[in-house]
Amino acid sequence: MITAEQHEQLRGWFAGRLPEGLFEEPAEITVDREEITVVGRIAEPQLAKDVSDAERAAAVEGRIQEFRERTREERIAVARDAEHRYRRKVSWGVRCGDEQALFTHVSAPAMTRLRQPERQVLDTLVAGGVARSRSDALAWCVRLVQRNADTWLTDLGESLEQVRRVRAQGPDAAV
Repeated sequence: MITAEQHEQLRGWFAGRLPEGLFEEPAEITVDREEITVVGRIAEPQLAKDVSDAERAAAVEGRIQEFRERTREERIAVARDAEHRYRRKVSWGVRCGDEQALFTHVSAPAMTRLRQPERQVLDTLVAGGVARSRSDALAWCVRLVQRNADTWLTDLGESLEQVRRVRAQGPDAAV
């Protein structure tokens, strides 16, 4: 985790470094130990009001693909600068209408030790066709918790930030 101030500095750097007009609004910047993810909103394709859902979905998919190809070199240049500066990989994504697409993202291994009852939960998800492997099942579980625990996770993050501030005010703990 990074401090709130570091996150603000990182968002500010991206706001200044991203090419003018790349996104319709300020990009959403998410960061963890391995990766910085930049997601911005792009314009929806102009369509008649009475088009089918299938046509609308295909148009959005086409717009996202066009954006990805057209902006590749600009995004690579920004990513190189950011990766050098922040020592993290940079991943990209866009929002177009109600759709979000991530172009690249880090798939970082997470080491864990699970007891048999926990492994059985994962195996049940695999057997039920929810996931292809225990790894996919674990990722599915994390997404489920994330979706249902946003408030709790936000509160926890704020608590961790408060702990960092208190520690920073105290004497050096180095022995």
